Amino acid sequence: MKLISIPVLQDNYVWILSNNSGQCFIVDPGESSPVLQTINQHNLLPIAILLTHHHNDHTDGVLEILMCYPNIIVFGPLEAKNKGVHTIIKEGDQIYLLGLKFIVIATPGHTLGHVSYYSYPYLFCGDTLFSAGCGRLFDGTAKQMFESLNKLNQFLGSTLICSAHEYTLSNLIFSHALYPTDSAIKNYYFKIKFLRAKQITTLPTSLDKERKINIFLRTNDYNLKRLLNIDLVKSPEWQVFAELRKKKDDFIAINGF
Repeated sequence: MKLISIPVLQDNYVWILSNNSGQCFIVDPGESSPVLQTINQHNLLPIAILLTHHHNDHTDGVLEILMCYPNIIVFGPLEAKNKGVHTIIKEGDQIYLLGLKFIVIATPGHTLGHVSYYSYPYLFCGDTLFSAGCGRLFDGTAKQMFESLNKLNQFLGSTLICSAHEYTLSNLIFSHALYPTDSAIKNYYFKIKFLRAKQITTLPTSLDKERKINIFLRTNDYNLKRLLNIDLVKSPEWQVFAELRKKKDDFIAINGF
């Protein structure tokens, strides 16, 4: 299998996974031209499109790709039914592509109908889990996002997290502001800063890595509760997550850190 990330728009990634025969599928094409160019460059034949949610920056390229490859099947959640979807999928459904079985996982929070697709080692999680962060809450709730992240955090540490945005550096700036003495976060920040200065993608990341540097996966951390001024005994973890997400939403980086 070959995994390709295609930068589109301002900070999105479209993912393509292909097999040795050149068949491939496309995940969240927010723009068509770079995707079609990559397909032609690598002499690939797309057989499917997977959509994680309905936002335009994940779906705007679908129709033009279908014009070029009309036999493609588009899979997506109910909320994306008007985005060119042929087959509506839901939690627990299984999709067989390229000889792999992908499990559909409901991951609401960013949107109510957001889904992720998993076939080890690949996790296409859209705007749910980012490197060093997580998605903003639009239609969904903090409790839903917290539960969605917990679902994804159950997989093997070697799982490849194929997120849909290049947010790693900004997420690490926020994390370091909360945990200034955390060596794992600080060291990873300098590594990512170097990569981004050279316009090198920071994805995919691994779940093992995220467990070390992603503070949104640390909601049971005693020190985090203290930093957020939350009751250390009575507050459920999802409320800790809610406060952390709000703090990230309000965060303004000044001079890097």
